Parts: sequence; C-alpha cells; structure tokens
Amino acid sequence: MASPATYFKLVATALVWGATWIAGRIAVSEASPLAVASWRFLLAALVLGTLVTIHEGWPRWSAKEWLTLTALGASGIFLYNLCFLYGLTMIEAGRGALVVALTPAVVAAGDWLLFGAPMSPAKAAGIALAMFGCLLVVTNGDPRLLLAGQVGLGEWLIIGCSVLWAVYTFVGRRGTRSLSPLAMTFGASFTGWLMLTIAALWQGSLFSLAETTWRGWGAIAFLGIFGTALAFTWYAEAVQRIGATRSAAFINLVPVSAVILGALLLDERLGIAVLGGGALVIAGVIITNHAGARLAAGVISKEKIA
Repeated sequence: MASPATYFKLVATALVWGATWIAGRIAVSEASPLAVASWRFLLAALVLGTLVTIHEGWPRWSAKEWLTLTALGASGIFLYNLCFLYGLTMIEAGRGALVVALTPAVVAAGDWLLFGAPMSPAKAAGIALAMFGCLLVVTNGDPRLLLAGQVGLGEWLIIGCSVLWAVYTFVGRRGTRSLSPLAMTFGASFTGWLMLTIAALWQGSLFSLAETTWRGWGAIAFLGIFGTALAFTWYAEAVQRIGATRSAAFINLVPVSAVILGALLLDERLGIAVLGGGALVIAGVIITNHAGARLAAGVISKEKIA
C-alpha cells in the first residue's frame, strides 16, 4: 500500500504543472520562447543528471538508447515546448491548459488506431466527449468558427502539444524497456535541450535577455527546477508505486489548477462556454481512463482463465 506521501506528491505535481502555464506565460512576455525553453531545460538537465548519477551512476547508453532518447527529446521537449511557449504568446494560460487536458484521450485514440489497443463503446464515448469539449474551448464556445477557418494559430499550437505528448508517450514505452523513468527523463531533457539551444543560437535569442526581469528569471527557474525536474521525478515515483492508471487520474487537477491560478495571478477571465468545454474534456478523460482500466482488467482476467 502506498504511503500518504505518494498521494501528496501527486497532488503537488498536478498543482505545479498547472502553475507551469502561468510561469510560461510570464516568461514568454519577457523573453523569446526558444530562449526560455533552452534555459528551462538546461536547469532541468543539470538537476536530473545529478539525480541519475547519484542513484544509478554515470549513464552509459547504447546507440539504440540514444536514438530513442533523441526521439523523446525531439517530440516531448523540443517540438512540444515550441508549441507550448509560442502558443502561450497568443492565448490565455487557463484556456491552453484546458485544451491540453485532452491529451489522455488523444493517447487512448492513438493507441487504438496505431497499435490496436482494445476499444469499448464507453471508451469511445469518453474520447468523443473530450474532443467535443476541446472544440468548445478552442472556439470559445462557437464550433462554427472551426468550419469557417477562424480558429487561431495559438489554439492549433496548443492542440499540437497534445499530439506531441502522445508521440512522446508511445516512444517512451520503448525507452522504459531498458531505462529507468529518471534516466529516460534526463536523456530526453538533455537531447531536447541541445535542440532548443541550437535553435535559439540560430535565432540569436539565447543571450538576448537584457530586458528579462526577476519575474521572468523566476518563471524560467520554476519551469526548469519545479515544473520539470521535481514534478517529473515525483510523477515517475508514483507510477512505480501505485501504477500508471491511478497516477494519471491526478493529471485532471492540472487544468483546474491552471484556470484558478490564471484568474488569481494573471487576471484571466474565461467565459462560461470555455469553462463548460473544459469540464467536458475532464469528464471525457475520466470516462476514457475508467473504461480503459476496465478493459485492461478484462484482458488480464481472460489471460488467467486461458
């Protein structure tokens, strides 16, 4: 049985991940998104690398593992943060978090379409409900805007975050065959940081931080140390102790945290339609996760009988 500390860390992780949307919006208001992401993952890689060395020794990865880590860094770190941070320059933090709450449903749909994972009517209904809720969020409650081509670039970038995190999840399955969650997160952060740094240098923004105030640097430090190194480590620990399904349920707190913090710290006011759409997304994800857990339990029971 997991200790209360495990559940405390999961709640704290959800709150921290909700706060990353606020910190990200503050950071990109003062510096280039590429520079913000590069410095964020430099801090994260330093902390994670230290933890890996202490607990597992100096990493010695094979060429195949490096290839997996590079794919993780490209999808879940480099491209994800381009969509995340550039998207936050265009839309509210709270609304962005409500869109990304769709991610578990995207993962479930991708698992079914690409890898033949079991699908039930309840699971399909949950995915459809979450996607309809996402449609309400990105169109501010007017789905006709999608047909009219009036959904903005910021909304599409944040939707891209969900797709990229699904890719990261699928590639990560291969990574965990030979790497610990901590080592895999460090490797992905390191390779992603290299890509972000090269891009920021090419853009000329990596050291263009003269106008960045203590608020901007504080936001970058929060993103790197708390939002990445600490939260990812706590989440990986929880998955090992209570399983992925029970741990993933706490992610539903992330958009709630982001909306509340956005209202308190950034004075963001989201409309009823957007909040209602966000509630549908969360409800759809809960239904999807619950149906997925029941399907998995049924498969295990059949295997035991056979």
